[in-house]
Amino acid sequence: MSSAETAHGYLRLTRPGNAIAAAFLTFVGAFVAAGLQADPPTVAFAVIATACATGAGNAINDYFDRDIDAINRPDRPIPSGAVSPRGAAVFSVALFVGATVAALQLPLLAIAIAVVNLGALVAYTEFFKGLPGVGNALVGYLTGSTFLFGGAAVGDAAGAAVLFGLATVATFAREIVKDVEDLDGDRAEGLQTLPIVVGERTSLRLGTGSLLIGVAASVVPAIDGTFGWVYAVGILPANGLMVWAMWRSFEDPSIGQRYLKRGMFVAAGAFFLGRVAVIV
Repeated sequence: MSSAETAHGYLRLTRPGNAIAAAFLTFVGAFVAAGLQADPPTVAFAVIATACATGAGNAINDYFDRDIDAINRPDRPIPSGAVSPRGAAVFSVALFVGATVAALQLPLLAIAIAVVNLGALVAYTEFFKGLPGVGNALVGYLTGSTFLFGGAAVGDAAGAAVLFGLATVATFAREIVKDVEDLDGDRAEGLQTLPIVVGERTSLRLGTGSLLIGVAASVVPAIDGTFGWVYAVGILPANGLMVWAMWRSFEDPSIGQRYLKRGMFVAAGAFFLGRVAVIV
């Protein structure tokens, strides 16, 4: 395999779309919390830390999941032969170091969140992924915490609390849908995911209930006056898209989980525009 193909394999290990998206969500969290008062270098360090940590977590996840991916995702870098397992592990460590260096430039609360998240990323696949519901909840927290981390970086974690909660429950629901989608490979590997333990439809109903709680909470900033009508106009289609995606998951989990993710980004955009409207 050529060096260019190997380099591309390492890039794919990070799931660059996910890493960039997580970094953007951290930026949104910082902006929603502090607006134009956010210190640009501080926000930049938070964004870099999130991108590196997300890439590292994805790489180490592929390292631990290489046998499952040989069934579920044979085109991924390790099972396809583009990257060796050892190379993926070393690459992940290098990215974790980069994330740590960037995070150490931030306030204490942001550092504490980063430490917890880095530990959770390492432990997720090896210890928590196969526990019914626990791995789903952990991934939900990690996704939601990108907003919380952004808020903490600028000294106002509470300012991103609602966005953190919505992202957490929406991601929890999406992870359940993904487990339904990956049922065959997970069963072959002997994992005890939620759909395997309690059944597909019961799992999806649990995810739906979780999502509906988040959707209900998302209207709070419009009701309490934190954001105005611009936010309300944006959050309604976001919520509608996520609810529709969860309903669609009962028939086609692949489509459902993709549109759940898109709905989360529409919701993040609503918070962003809501903050812009308050500023102007």
